[in-house]
Amino acid sequence: MRLVIQRVTRASVTIDNQLHSQVGQGLMVLVGVREGDTLDDVKWLAAKTASLRIFDDEAGVMNRSIIDAGGEVLAVSQFTLNASTKKGNRPSYIHAAGHDVAIPLYEAYCIQLQELLGREVKKGVFGANMQVELINDGPVTIIIDSRLRE
Repeated sequence: MRLVIQRVTRASVTIDNQLHSQVGQGLMVLVGVREGDTLDDVKWLAAKTASLRIFDDEAGVMNRSIIDAGGEVLAVSQFTLNASTKKGNRPSYIHAAGHDVAIPLYEAYCIQLQELLGREVKKGVFGANMQVELINDGPVTIIIDSRLRE
């Protein structure tokens, strides 16, 4: 699984011109599920997301997690994170997991993260055409790949 985690002052998902979900200060997480990903990847990434120290402390140093900061999380599934651009100019999505694998793992990530945070994780709608709006705070953007574990 691949995550793009952005520290935000706010973020929202709109579908068919209707606001679906929104968060204030916190994290916008784009979630890409690949073939071969497992619940082990979900657990590792949820724990990493919850404990990632990217929020400022009183001294202005990024030393606090989303748990410490009391922020909100919006998680949106995004299969394009698994694009391969190795050949040609049209990205290939051959490595992206199909719905039968991706939906349960995306949902499991949201549930696991919600349990770690002790509060609701807002979501997009899997497979929907979504308009995602956010204000990246910093900007702070972190990319995590469960296969690299770094």
